[in-house]
Amino acid sequence: MELSMDWTQLIIGLVSGAAGGNIAGSILSKFNLGPVGNSIAGIVGGAIGSRLLAALTGGAVAGAGAAAGGMDLTSIISNVGGGGVGGAILMVIVGLVKSKMAAK
Repeated sequence: MELSMDWTQLIIGLVSGAAGGNIAGSILSKFNLGPVGNSIAGIVGGAIGSRLLAALTGGAVAGAGAAAGGMDLTSIISNVGGGGVGGAILMVIVGLVKSKMAAK
């Protein structure tokens, strides 16, 4: 896997993670951390989610794009999905922890 492809995948994961965190925050207002909190949790979760998806698939999704000389639509969608879901999940976890700590 190329170094430039790793950076591209990471950036896609970060951006989609921020979007996923903000979308989850707007839908699940009970766990909402505000725009900045949702974005930060989403960015971290997006990085983790996109890397975890790449590790679970063994890089097969990204490898398909590398064989063609660049990223293909499947690898981009995979990174967006992994980053968005990872960002949403981490935002909900952080929001849940925050709400439980505030309740005490």
